[in-house]
Amino acid sequence: MQPIRTLDEFFQRSGASVSLYHMGRRVTPCPIDALRQLENAQSPWPEPWQGQARVAIVFRLGDMPEPAIWFLALPLDEEGHLVPAQRDAFLNRLLETLGRNVSQLGQGHGSEVDNLMKDNPLAFTPSAPFQAMLNARATNALDLPASRYFEPVDAYLRDPQALDWQQLGLQGIADVVVRLDEETAERLATQFARLPTGVAQAFCLCLEHQPLPSSLVAALRQRGEKAIIAGDLEMLCACVRAVGATDTDEAGNWYAQLLRDETTSGPDVLAAMAGRGWSHLEDGERLPLFLSRLADDERTDFIAMVKDLALIPRLRLPLLMALRDAPEGSRIHARVAELSADSGQG
Repeated sequence: MQPIRTLDEFFQRSGASVSLYHMGRRVTPCPIDALRQLENAQSPWPEPWQGQARVAIVFRLGDMPEPAIWFLALPLDEEGHLVPAQRDAFLNRLLETLGRNVSQLGQGHGSEVDNLMKDNPLAFTPSAPFQAMLNARATNALDLPASRYFEPVDAYLRDPQALDWQQLGLQGIADVVVRLDEETAERLATQFARLPTGVAQAFCLCLEHQPLPSSLVAALRQRGEKAIIAGDLEMLCACVRAVGATDTDEAGNWYAQLLRDETTSGPDVLAAMAGRGWSHLEDGERLPLFLSRLADDERTDFIAMVKDLALIPRLRLPLLMALRDAPEGSRIHARVAELSADSGQG
């Protein structure tokens, strides 16, 4: 029998039931082919985050009573391909701990599976919103009921006066967002302008992981523009992130409007766009505007953000072309010179 060389091969041989989720820029389902192609050096990781392929592996081996979840941050090179050393070390530890006969795994190995994440350099702990969204997505995908926190949030959206908003749980908000139907989306859009700041921001933290209907995008934009007037940068950035996964002209046009005004495109807004709305930067107007604002503001880490965005396969070529075409004497051109010098030293 051929030796096991990849995590994908391990799970195939084990007969485990496996689901993958991106855990870097957003919590979204991840095709198993993405991991397979990354490990076989066939394709770069589609959604890198800070030089890593962050993934949740939800699996059940043999007679395990409950699925196990591994949160792994696989290191990537400057082109988004796997740097395999740490993966190889983890795989060796995995096989040594659980045994080479992977077809027999899952029979009394639950504690060993959990212990593999202890002192593991690949392991990471997602933020609370990411954990809530993963739980909501996984239970929904498995046709399991939502958490006990779902009903209070659903009831609150039906009648905000009937419940103290401080009793709402983030998990319940994530459950509602993942199960968002047309009626609930319209209800949320109608009430969003009046939601307490804490509730609105919590919803934004969950809405940023999926495409939204037009009415909800409009409500988020309206709340964001009111935040500009009120000087509430945190709320503005939350709304900017929340519309990021919605690939519509309405969301893209709002990004363009913010980028045209230097007072509404400071470092935090730029980071929000890059972190959650990077697909909107695949645009002939918005990408140069974004780079210009990024280069002009000395508070930004231009080199780090450009390197991070360049790892995204869809954005790499447009980004490199925009940098190449920057006018001589512009701040972008000067920053690119810094980037080149930094790369040369590395």
